[in-house]
Amino acid sequence: MSRPARRLPVAIPVYRVALVSGANRGLGFEVARQLSERGMTVLLGARDLDKGLHAARKLAGAPGDVIAVQLDVTRQDQVDTLVRWIDVTYGRLDVLVNNAGAYYDPGANPASTEIASVREAMDTHLFGSWRLSSAMLPLMRRHRYGRIVNVSSGCGASTSDSGNCPAYRVSKSALNTYTRALARELEGSGIQVNAVCPGWVATDMGGPGGRPVAEGAAGIVWAACVPEPVTGGFYRDGQRIAW
Repeated sequence: MSRPARRLPVAIPVYRVALVSGANRGLGFEVARQLSERGMTVLLGARDLDKGLHAARKLAGAPGDVIAVQLDVTRQDQVDTLVRWIDVTYGRLDVLVNNAGAYYDPGANPASTEIASVREAMDTHLFGSWRLSSAMLPLMRRHRYGRIVNVSSGCGASTSDSGNCPAYRVSKSALNTYTRALARELEGSGIQVNAVCPGWVATDMGGPGGRPVAEGAAGIVWAACVPEPVTGGFYRDGQRIAW
């Protein structure tokens, strides 16, 4: 009697759900596209849902589904509504990319910048990322897996001493500090938290002259998909850089 054929192990694909804030255009849109190309279900966050729906239609046919969701990271009610919907619909969230951003002010200087502008930049970059991360963490803890990527900037590094972009610079520096603190708290939980500088990218905010959007997005996607334990770091193109 012959032995039954030995069955080789089969790699079972892991189902992942990702949320990208500020993803209806520019860097966030490209991050959503690259994540969907890797087979993830991507929730494309947009303050204006119509613009989000339009952006999601452009990605129809990608290996992973892309679903537009309304998300203004400065509004707690929208964040709360979204986390409840994700819980009911998917029961999990594996990747969070805190990309929503604005208030790039290269022509400004600290002495004359209005505090209102700084407050708005902080509300989006720091408090928006904080608000969204805190809301989504229970969905990651449930499966002991998560990747939180805070899209930062080299101009927020402590080694950068330029006087321009004060609101943007200070808010990104604060985001870096939050990244390190959250990563330390979550050590050993299976949830990794990193900041990524995409570099100067040719987007509506960055303006012409920057490198292709796909190159800047690739470093963010790397941090969103990294399999090995990599947490509490600041990266550009997959390489660690100084805080």
